[in-house]
Amino acid sequence: MNDTRTLAGDEIVEQVSALVEGVFERLKPLLAAAESVLADAPSAAGLHRIRPQVIEALGGLVIGAGFVSAPRVLADSEFGFEWWTCSAGEPPSQLFISLDPASENFLDYTRQSWFTVPRDTGRRHINGPYVDYLCTDEYTLTFTIPVLLGGAFAGVVGADVYVREFERAVRPRLRSLGRGAALLNAQGRVIVSNSVRQPTGSLVREADVPAWWSAGAEPGPSLRRCGDSPMVLVTGG
Repeated sequence: MNDTRTLAGDEIVEQVSALVEGVFERLKPLLAAAESVLADAPSAAGLHRIRPQVIEALGGLVIGAGFVSAPRVLADSEFGFEWWTCSAGEPPSQLFISLDPASENFLDYTRQSWFTVPRDTGRRHINGPYVDYLCTDEYTLTFTIPVLLGGAFAGVVGADVYVREFERAVRPRLRSLGRGAALLNAQGRVIVSNSVRQPTGSLVREADVPAWWSAGAEPGPSLRRCGDSPMVLVTGG
């Protein structure tokens, strides 16, 4: 029985790692396009030139994608935001937000962790699960990669994924692990679980995941990191 659970756990870890890498892989052409456009002429007016790569990134698990600039990188605007979304059976549509700090609707994205973590660490990041009140009102995971200009941080390219679609992909294998199995983020919040007692977004306290992560995330009997992603498979709870 333990061997069966171990094998099932291995399969989930591999599947989650593959799903995560698949999303980041879709962002690579967009990252190259954004860095190329910024190196050529960093302007908000020129961001339309990356639109083909944004649209190309949409599809599969990805329901939103785009580029968000760091402040004062663009010559003609303090902020820059080129983001598109897609719904089943509908053509892609552009998402518009207020970039005017004087507006009461101004969205200061520079305080969002999907922006600050890549900025501060120089590494790609997965934010969530969180409810995306700006766009879909659904639990979402946001994948971001830092964009560089002359070696300095210039913004992020990113992709949004519905948690429910991520859940649909991994839940069958998760069920095979028995009660208490869940996929958590690095803060110990549930992304996907096989128990109604652990809904998406809830905090698992039985395992101190943040401390485990800070200590190096070494695999143990009940905690296993999913590849290079900030996700952990918890079993036996």
